[in-house]
Amino acid sequence: MKKFFYIFFLIGGLHFTSAAQVKSSFISDEAVKTIKFYPNPASSFINFEFKKDYDKSYTLFIYNFIGKKMAELKPTEQKITVALTDYYRGVYIFQLRDVQGNIVESGKFQVVK
Repeated sequence: MKKFFYIFFLIGGLHFTSAAQVKSSFISDEAVKTIKFYPNPASSFINFEFKKDYDKSYTLFIYNFIGKKMAELKPTEQKITVALTDYYRGVYIFQLRDVQGNIVESGKFQVVK
């Protein structure tokens, strides 16, 4: 986890906030994430791995950077491997959506060939 150090300049003097105080006021990224993806950047494939308790009704969408839908996947397993043979070099966006179409999580990955 990234450690953040903040220095706040207040009128009348300096106030230093310790890393422990900052850490307790933020929720860990790992605690919130439903999906992790690797490798990034990717060249021939990319893996999407879901938390064990993910909602199986989610749908994973992959878009290229200009908005063209490249894939629409229903995760039936905890891990999905996507072959990147039809993907060109560039940045791609993924969205994990629920049944109503709301974005649960999103991110980006890079394809290098």
